Amino acid sequence: MEYLIEETDEHKRLDKFVSEMFEDVSRNTVQDAIKNGLIKVNGNIKKSSYVLKELDKVQFDDDIFEIKPLNAERIPLQIEYEDENMLVVNKPSGMLTHPAGKEKTGTLVNALLNYCPDMLSDIGGEFRKGIVHRLDRNTSGLLMVAKNNKTHEFLQEQIKTKTAIRKYYAVVKGIMDSDNGTINKPIGRNLKNPQRMDIVEGGRESITNFKVLERFKEYTFVELELKTGRTHQIRVHMSSIGHPVMNDTLYGAGMSKVHTQEQVLMAYSLTFTKPFSDEIINIQIDYDEKLKRVLNYLRSKN
Repeated sequence: MEYLIEETDEHKRLDKFVSEMFEDVSRNTVQDAIKNGLIKVNGNIKKSSYVLKELDKVQFDDDIFEIKPLNAERIPLQIEYEDENMLVVNKPSGMLTHPAGKEKTGTLVNALLNYCPDMLSDIGGEFRKGIVHRLDRNTSGLLMVAKNNKTHEFLQEQIKTKTAIRKYYAVVKGIMDSDNGTINKPIGRNLKNPQRMDIVEGGRESITNFKVLERFKEYTFVELELKTGRTHQIRVHMSSIGHPVMNDTLYGAGMSKVHTQEQVLMAYSLTFTKPFSDEIINIQIDYDEKLKRVLNYLRSKN
């Protein structure tokens, strides 16, 4: 079994990461397995205290622990596109993209295991089957899902080379002066608060384009295009220029009079090359219910 480390798991200790994946296994048992070389990173024996980096591969035999498989759950999926190699799904706000920590039910992966159990890539590990890229729990919108490993690599390469175009809608706090622009600030994890990412000197290159769509008395409706795909990138970038995403309490917006499930942010547009062809696929979806409600309220007060 192999797990590919994502940005969300970077900077975790090896023993902590494995313990979170298997909550029924004690930390001492995990540490003993690491010490005895039963759990490796990139094929090498490491200490329990080893700090994981993005794209590290954590490897161990399937029978090292009694692993409880993820349950396939009959959760409705809103499928916007499907072919023999992939899906594009519209993830609702409030749903985790894949299991994290002790949360192993109700995620998009659980739903996918029910919809196409024998046709999901496993490059990202058992708990991230099919997942090519992710959205935060409270961000809704379009996600690509790979049915096999070759497709996973094909789609991931488009994200890496920036040929896949991902656009978002957001309502942000304050009135933005510029009609459009680019935010180019490096992002890294806040080591004092592992739940947060921040602008960090020496962090990873992070680029977001923005365009103002509508201005209100205290908020601005914007379109954002990701040129890179860091964890919480839009939320961190908008907060860094004094315009945090509306209702994003983690990054300083506070909760407005219009209460929502945290940030008013959705991935509404996705353009990519269909796997193993030259055909360009463009998918756009309408406002989700959260964004509709917020825009209706703000327009009524303008």
